[in-house]
Amino acid sequence: MQAKAEKRQRPLVIEALAALLVLVLAAIVSPASAAPLDAAMDKVFTVRSSDAEDRFLGSAFVWTDGTVAVTNAHVVGQAEEVRLIDRHGTETTALVIARDPVRDVAVISLPTATAGLQLASDAPQLGDEVFALGAPLGIEFTLTEGRISTLARQTDIAVPMLMLQHDAAVNPGSSGGPLVDAEGRLLGMNSQIADGSRMFVGIAYAIPTAELDRIVNGLIEETLPPFPTLGLTARPVDRQIAEALGTDAQGLLIDAVAPGGLAETSGLKPGDIITQASGTTFTQPGDFAFAIESASADGEATLTLHRAGQELTLTLALTAPEPTGLRTRDIARAPATVASYTLTALGVTLDPAGTVTALTDNSPALLAGLAKGDRILAINGAPQDLAAYQLTAPALLLLEAPGGATRHIRLDPWHAPEGVRPVGGANVLDPDVVVF
Repeated sequence: MQAKAEKRQRPLVIEALAALLVLVLAAIVSPASAAPLDAAMDKVFTVRSSDAEDRFLGSAFVWTDGTVAVTNAHVVGQAEEVRLIDRHGTETTALVIARDPVRDVAVISLPTATAGLQLASDAPQLGDEVFALGAPLGIEFTLTEGRISTLARQTDIAVPMLMLQHDAAVNPGSSGGPLVDAEGRLLGMNSQIADGSRMFVGIAYAIPTAELDRIVNGLIEETLPPFPTLGLTARPVDRQIAEALGTDAQGLLIDAVAPGGLAETSGLKPGDIITQASGTTFTQPGDFAFAIESASADGEATLTLHRAGQELTLTLALTAPEPTGLRTRDIARAPATVASYTLTALGVTLDPAGTVTALTDNSPALLAGLAKGDRILAINGAPQDLAAYQLTAPALLLLEAPGGATRHIRLDPWHAPEGVRPVGGANVLDPDVVVF
């Protein structure tokens, strides 16, 4: 009897030991692999506007030295300050101290220094596992996983930058978030998705850390020269264009030059084909941007071009001349601010009962959430004479929908919300016209 009891107990003991072993392995392996990514997420912010609109703008992260945060220039736009919120709900209002709209990088000063993400010591390799951290579609502190699919992809021929291409899912709102390895070390900053769809289609781009380190430090130290605006539009000379012009499929065909711009003052004309810049022969259309960036330190670039069958050499100035003489710059006047609005002036048509019968397509009320068929019950908590009411400040409207449901909207004609705006510039060497 005792022997039989021992036999029955042995499987139970083995099962218990196996379960214990699983728990021990989970305790050892899982935290060790998850902890670096969890720690990296502690260094990520969501970015919101610091005004009354409280708009979600994108993502950001603490830079290596811990004194600044980094994000995309298109995330902060022209804002002078933004609100940064970490995963624990700590909120900071911070100043945007520098931005480079061409390279799409912005630097935000942090009031209090903290631990930042550290750069990966090893260069990324094709197929490496990567993790995108940020707030895709506003879903805060999200982590997605993928692989590096290309190490150096130029996504815009007018921008001298080679991006990391990967397939970790990113979407609008991910911009400005970090791309890290399994150890939570920084590989790049997520900046773009492939054009053609506003949503993730399996291709995403990140500014690699080597470029990011150069740009961020250059912006902080004020040593990074801005990429010059040349004032020209051009298109790559593809096979069809080359056949029509009887030339080689190489270089950039100038479509137009802006009056008074660097290109025009240097003598460039529509129809010119630029084939070299400062000794660099273009093997790819995007080589032009890299050549111009390299020549920026000298303040000029020597261009080789073809014009009406003749090869010419021109010097392209890369800095605008200083104003001379007694001429003074005109000071642009700020547009006058409208003091008050009627509902009619905002594109809202009402019937005698206060029901919306029509809205213009660009009405601030439409963008705020007012819809045809809504009835305005009150403004700022009280019934109003809607035909005569003047909005002199943002107002809270109580609405009744056709089905009887009620809701509030905030109407601010002075700061109407923007519609959805896609971030372009992610077409891979698109052969359409490009602005320099």
